[in-house]
Amino acid sequence: MYVETKRITVNGCLVSCLYHGGADGITVVFIHGFPFGKEMWRPQLEALPLDMNGIAYDIRGFGESEAGHGFFSIDLFADDLFNLIEEFRLEKVVLCGISMGGYIALRAAERFPDRFSGLILCDTNAAADTNESKLKRFSAIQKLQSGSREEFTETFLKQVLSVKTREEKPDIVLSIKKMINALPVNTLCAAQLAMASRTDTSGILSDIAVPVLIIRGKDDPLMTAAQAEYFLSEIRKSTFSEISESAHLPNLENPVAFNKVMKEFLLNLQHAGA
Repeated sequence: MYVETKRITVNGCLVSCLYHGGADGITVVFIHGFPFGKEMWRPQLEALPLDMNGIAYDIRGFGESEAGHGFFSIDLFADDLFNLIEEFRLEKVVLCGISMGGYIALRAAERFPDRFSGLILCDTNAAADTNESKLKRFSAIQKLQSGSREEFTETFLKQVLSVKTREEKPDIVLSIKKMINALPVNTLCAAQLAMASRTDTSGILSDIAVPVLIIRGKDDPLMTAAQAEYFLSEIRKSTFSEISESAHLPNLENPVAFNKVMKEFLLNLQHAGA
């Protein structure tokens, strides 16, 4: 599948995207997590069925997208997402968000419920940060501001990657390190504050009317099995897949298994007339 890079203006910021288009079917918009970029979704873009479209974009301030004023919020990211969809004039949109990208997808689904044909929520949750989680984010910000980027990166990698990935897939570890190290400290800190201040979207789960695929890496310490069960219990048209040999980033750690369940979900949507 041919994937090209495009830059478009969204809410006054130049946004960089990986784009495959031209088909008549579903368009999947991939939303990366913190602190990554659009490249984390390349294995999924390249695996999409030929009659589907895909866009993976750098959230403002990440990758090759402009930061704008630099005061981030999940609401602002959701605004950007909606405007990106409008700029591309997309129809039959399925959002696929991982971690922070899942927060954005849920907020967008809350604000623009009639705009999407389906959701894929990966290793994420709907609850707002607890006080303990906020304090951890504030501590990370202090470390970054004091120049401890390397310590932040090493701690983060242990949280998001399975032991198997860290020991047997050095290329993935290196690619993630490069993504993190390429980001300005201001972006890392502003995104942490955005996540700490995000609203709770648990109350809208029962209102989601479109099909939803919940994906969790089997060894993920950040999205628990209980959180996955909560999504399933609250969202009427939800299904669940657990990806082995992966933690918080199953699309990178085990792309073959991830792509299989992703494509099955998308093909079912398409056959249902999404």
